[in-house]
Amino acid sequence: MNSKNEDPTVDLSWKRYLLPPLHPEGQKFVIISAALSFLLWVMFIPLGVLGILATIFCFYFFRNPKRITPIGDNLIIAPADGIVSNITEVIPPSEIEMGTEPLTRISIFMSVFNVHVNRAPVTGKITQVHYRPGKFVSVAEKDSEDNEREEYSMITPSGKKVGFVQIAGLVARRIVSFVKVDEELKAGQVFGLIRFGSRLDVFLPKGVAPQVVLGQTAVAGETILANLEGKQITAKGEER
Repeated sequence: MNSKNEDPTVDLSWKRYLLPPLHPEGQKFVIISAALSFLLWVMFIPLGVLGILATIFCFYFFRNPKRITPIGDNLIIAPADGIVSNITEVIPPSEIEMGTEPLTRISIFMSVFNVHVNRAPVTGKITQVHYRPGKFVSVAEKDSEDNEREEYSMITPSGKKVGFVQIAGLVARRIVSFVKVDEELKAGQVFGLIRFGSRLDVFLPKGVAPQVVLGQTAVAGETILANLEGKQITAKGEER
């Protein structure tokens, strides 16, 4: 399986697991948490220990590990780490302009322990970005139509449109987007994140079947969700 990244090498050292890169969005949170930990340590050591643990958790929440994205303009790649919690047919949001007929929606649920950096599911151009304010309720098992969300659609070089939605959950309090309409992205490129637990939905074009199953663990930028040409991809990255 090849990569779109300039450097295809994979770091197999201890740093890959214990000291992954920190996303810039998390720097201020780690600094504030570390400063509070120091003050707590001065006041009462046990509280300082708890502060240090909180700082470590904050660092790992905003970690941004390197991912090796499969090559293929027709591949739809997982935009988030987490569990495939739902695969169903629903009418897509009107804002992403994918029609009024039901499409396959793949939902990936992220716990607070997952990487929360989100990556583009396909290579192409952003055609729609729409923010919808809402509530903060559980997104693990329900449609969550009332939840705060950011809705996107992209068009691939072959003209296929793919939609995806960041949904804030019970704990999440901020959806962060780094892209705008007409911006070109490569599959696996970071486009945003959600702070502290949430869900990502991907809407497949009509006639495209999912290549994941319920309960499967998805890895952002690496797991193949579907193939726009309808071909199956083997574990070795080969079409069949």
